[in-house]
Amino acid sequence: MILVFKHFFYRNYVGLSLWPFIFLKEDNLKKDEVLINHERIHLKQQQELLILPFYIFYVAEWLLRTILYLDSYRAYQNISFEREAYANEEDKEYLARRKSFGFLDYLTR
Repeated sequence: MILVFKHFFYRNYVGLSLWPFIFLKEDNLKKDEVLINHERIHLKQQQELLILPFYIFYVAEWLLRTILYLDSYRAYQNISFEREAYANEEDKEYLARRKSFGFLDYLTR
């Protein structure tokens, strides 16, 4: 389910997946197939990690990478969950053929 909630976002962020919802900053973003696919990849990641562990791992990886890079945005860009989503967001068929725990392939890249 896609919901629009413009006051939910920080800076340039425009989409967020919180199982089972996709939140968007603006209504016109519902037409952005790449963004929606990116967020659906996150929903799949959340589902396979049974939701709560996803958020724990996501925040832990972001904190670790923030310490390593001394840059929170660079850390965000290098979270394995984000790397998988960004690498495959333009591939509309990705989720149909994605292997389970596909984000692990992006953990050490």
